Amino acid sequence: MLAKVLSAAVVGLEAHLIEVEVDIGGGLPQFSVVGLPDATVRESRDRVRAALKNTGFSFPVKKITVNLAPADIKKEGSGLDLAIAMGLLVAEEALPAEAVADRVFVGELSLDGRVKPVSGALSIALACGPKHALLLPPENAAEAAVAQGVSVHPVRTLPEAVEFLRGTQTIPSFEVDRGMLLAQEPGDDEDFADVKGQDHAKRALEIAAAGGHNVLLIGPPGAGKTMLARRLPGILPPLGLDEAIEASRVHSVAGLLKAGQPLLKARPFRSPHHSISDAGLVGGGTVPKPGEVSLAHCGVLFLDEILEFKRGVLEGLRQPLEDGTVVLTRVSASLTYPARFMLVGAMNPCPCGYYGDRTKQCLCTPHQIRRYRSRLSGPLLDRLDIHLEVPAVPIRELDREGRNESSIVIRKRVARARARQVARYTKERVHCNAQLKPRHLKRYCGITSTAKDLLEQAMMKLGLSARAYGRILRVARTIADLADSEPIEVPHVAEAVQHRALDRAPD
Repeated sequence: MLAKVLSAAVVGLEAHLIEVEVDIGGGLPQFSVVGLPDATVRESRDRVRAALKNTGFSFPVKKITVNLAPADIKKEGSGLDLAIAMGLLVAEEALPAEAVADRVFVGELSLDGRVKPVSGALSIALACGPKHALLLPPENAAEAAVAQGVSVHPVRTLPEAVEFLRGTQTIPSFEVDRGMLLAQEPGDDEDFADVKGQDHAKRALEIAAAGGHNVLLIGPPGAGKTMLARRLPGILPPLGLDEAIEASRVHSVAGLLKAGQPLLKARPFRSPHHSISDAGLVGGGTVPKPGEVSLAHCGVLFLDEILEFKRGVLEGLRQPLEDGTVVLTRVSASLTYPARFMLVGAMNPCPCGYYGDRTKQCLCTPHQIRRYRSRLSGPLLDRLDIHLEVPAVPIRELDREGRNESSIVIRKRVARARARQVARYTKERVHCNAQLKPRHLKRYCGITSTAKDLLEQAMMKLGLSARAYGRILRVARTIADLADSEPIEVPHVAEAVQHRALDRAPD
């Protein structure tokens, strides 16, 4: 007999509904799976056989053919186990075909019949939509229920799923309050109130957060670059529902969503080691997976000691920074992952680390400093809107009493500036000033004549590129938004130019 059951397979970030066709016929006993399965899917034959036998169901000793359609989509992972088992039961007439109609079965089977969790449940639920009910492991139920309008039924074991389909057991649809999930704001373990001194750096990071700008922190060892970077997510606006779902999908596919956390509540902060590979940072591998740039989507990607990263790895950031996506092209398919993030890099000002330091003498020559800094290419440097000098904090600042401005207070100012930008760009596919395209600059970056003259003089004196001109203008637009000013004026341009430290050559 022929049976058809629906399941799903995740390819990249998207899930595709898979029709699992099970045919049981005469001939020598054989169990074959066709339809472009990977090794894990082929191994489902042994898992399904053992699960059926160990839960009291008979396994047909006949020729079994399982076809996974459409056959041109690569099927990976163990999530098809439950659907294959259901197909065998329908084909053996242990279940009526009507019971599995319009239902999607996803889950890995253990040998004792338990249904184990899989990755990508949120993407699978979005692919099901309101047309198909979804049966999947309890550990994935909350994550899948985040998708709007999907009927989610958690099943713990294979017999429980069978009893539910026969109508002898009730499994209510699992529901979550998406608004409540986002309302539970994460605690601010990293607060700007703990940072002594560095008022200039805090101001620059506030500007970066308000406009979504990329930042390069330059300072001697121990100046607090990492400490400042780790506190940046705390002053970013809270995740919106669409952003939270988008970021959660990436973490779900990568298998990084924590147990009991179906939706990301805080903006991601990723800090990979400088020994990371191209595939680890941008994405890829034998089985293409999202890289750090995608895991940082809607959050912050922090590259500590950025000049220690391999140049080829850093150059791979140029396309994601411009497009907000990563396209991985393979022989079998082309996968697209989102990668809209804030890049924060940290570096020493010179090889010895003490150029410009007031307490220790730098031993590097200007040539050594230029050679050291040249590890960061000009095109990538142009994509970093703010170059921020972070000097060492004097001892008297560390001993100063009193509490500094908290992240919550700064976040409120950032949120007001972002609200101005959202209102301004309602007709554009732009969320913040850093995403403005060249065609948008003239329309939305109105600048006074005196401020324009100042910017042109700075361009000539520093020898900046056309891309750097646009970056300065975007930062000035953000500074004006923080000041509740629609036109960009002289103080806004002057402050934006000051945040281009690497455009000034060392003495």
